[in-house]
Amino acid sequence: MAPKEDDAAENVRMIRDSTRAVVGADGNLGRIRAQRFQEPGFDPSIFATMAEMGWLALRLPEEAGGLGLGMAEYCALTQELGAGLVPEPLIGAALAHRLSGADLSGAGLCLAAWQDVANSLDWRKPRLDGGRITGSKHFIPNADGADSFAVATADGVAIVAKDAAGLRVTSEWTQDGCGLGTLEMTGVAPLALHAAAAVDDALDEAALATASYLFGLSERLFAMTIEYLKTRQQFGQPIGSFQALQHRATDIKIQLELTRASIAAAAATLDADAGWAARASAVSRAKCRANDTALLASREAIQMHGAIGFTDEYDAGLFVRKAMTLCNQFGSSAVHRQRFAALLKEAA
Repeated sequence: MAPKEDDAAENVRMIRDSTRAVVGADGNLGRIRAQRFQEPGFDPSIFATMAEMGWLALRLPEEAGGLGLGMAEYCALTQELGAGLVPEPLIGAALAHRLSGADLSGAGLCLAAWQDVANSLDWRKPRLDGGRITGSKHFIPNADGADSFAVATADGVAIVAKDAAGLRVTSEWTQDGCGLGTLEMTGVAPLALHAAAAVDDALDEAALATASYLFGLSERLFAMTIEYLKTRQQFGQPIGSFQALQHRATDIKIQLELTRASIAAAAATLDADAGWAARASAVSRAKCRANDTALLASREAIQMHGAIGFTDEYDAGLFVRKAMTLCNQFGSSAVHRQRFAALLKEAA
């Protein structure tokens, strides 16, 4: 293994170890349950710990005040967070830092506000008029807990205070117990404006980080399902001994391994500074596969648990609800299939 690969492997190991500060080693989900449907939907003290560890600026270069680490390290981090169903908005806050290209700690908790419409990767509206913003941004996780927003526009990334004149923030609870917010802006004056040159790359990084979160979630849910198959008795024997269930479990395991490989390949492509088309194609493959695998693991968990897997009181149900909510963030499978097909057509 080359020295650079040695460094990356050591970074990944250290990051996985550091997640114990926010993901309980015993796997208990009591904290997660306590945050559901409670404003702001996460624990600010846990988020502060993440910020102190430098996770928000993990993808920023060192000269910009970041850690200068690669996507392999970022994906390792979000995989561990997904396995613990951590609700703190790391990806949204890290995206805000990446969009601006600067350390935004002075703006409090700053979250990215990029999406124009549902089921789309569009981000270029609204435009600035006379240095002010009028328009809307949608589907911002944990928006109620933000102090400011990094609003992506065709004219630049505008940092907007939550209490700015002309800004209205509304949120709705999603079934996993977190909130999705909408920004309505009328003549809002930004605190700062940064170039928008890195928005597409930053969104792909956030999409891949989300795919890795989904992968961590899926692995944990699968492990819970396998444990149930080993302990649930029927006709005097564990139901995991039934060949039909073994075949179904094997199908999930295969998809998990394919997802792991797809995410690793996409991270390597981004870390190699490949061209945009190669990067976008790799990310779309990984996000689409992670979405589909998470939904497959969720469906099978419900079936193999005899439907108790969907109940709110059972831990598996928390993973199912998170998967159903998260699969559409940064692009559904349909959106990424369309983008991948378009890129193939352009390359032909």
